[in-house]
Amino acid sequence: MRSSKLFSAAFAATLTLPMAAAAQDDAGQCGEVSIAQMGWAAAEVTTNIAKFLLEQGYDCSVNLVQSDTIPAITSVAENGEPDVVTNLWLNSAGDAYTKLEEGGTIKRLTSVLEPGGVEGWWIPTSLAEEHPELTTIEGILENPELVGSRFNNCPDGWGCRVVSDNLARALDLEGHGIEVFNHGSGETLATSMGAAVTNGEPWFGYYWGPTVPLGKYDMTRVKLGDYDEEKFAPLQNADTPDPQVSDFPAAPILTAVTADFAEENPGVTEFFSNMTFSTDEMSGLLAWKDENNASNEEVAVHFLSTSGDTWAGWVNDAAREKLSALLQ
Repeated sequence: MRSSKLFSAAFAATLTLPMAAAAQDDAGQCGEVSIAQMGWAAAEVTTNIAKFLLEQGYDCSVNLVQSDTIPAITSVAENGEPDVVTNLWLNSAGDAYTKLEEGGTIKRLTSVLEPGGVEGWWIPTSLAEEHPELTTIEGILENPELVGSRFNNCPDGWGCRVVSDNLARALDLEGHGIEVFNHGSGETLATSMGAAVTNGEPWFGYYWGPTVPLGKYDMTRVKLGDYDEEKFAPLQNADTPDPQVSDFPAAPILTAVTADFAEENPGVTEFFSNMTFSTDEMSGLLAWKDENNASNEEVAVHFLSTSGDTWAGWVNDAAREKLSALLQ
């Protein structure tokens, strides 16, 4: 009930934002902020918390731009927008992000999740316990029927799609009788996992954490071999002619801003530099969201009303005063 009341109050307060934001613009302060809204749960929660804090604490006018890893980086390169890209999986962004950073177009601020994320290819733990040989990719290639003869791949536009496509070629999944099924969205990818685990059926595919499915379902990561930096780097390039097998490395998850935005908006840039969640904390928020059938806005208010010690360290004194008054 407390979260619902706070959400209603916050929503009503946003009705005055255009005027407040315009006033801030005239003063050369916040104004408009565009943030890439990646299409997965942790990113949606992160950006909605940021939106709330910036609108209610800094009088910004925040626009969440629906995107994914590669489209967001491409947009920054071509258009200089969005201003902020958060929940950026560095492993998936690959050379495209590195070139922008080295060229001074984009600036890395922080790891938005600590110690970061985990990604890889997975099977249900119940299947791994019944058939331990399936915990290695060699075992799966020798027994494709035990994983349903299907690999559940990332949607188009996700950075992991490029890596998994290359790994599928390097391992010749289809030559071993494993269909590569490209999901149309993150929702269908997650649903396929959940349905398989619930029904006691095989499932084999890509996933990452922190996420609701990996928190909700008992999954075992398949060993693809050792991580090899020299082999993994080419896997991030869709045009790699002869991909080699490497496991996924540890996954830094970043917040970055355009260099122009950082120069023109030091206060908001400092906020994003401070905004970091623990991976466990984010998993807890995602579990709360799922258990309560909550919207991203309601998760934001739940976090703000229960984790004051955390977010208070992200914002400046003036924003902290405004937010504390609203959230009392």
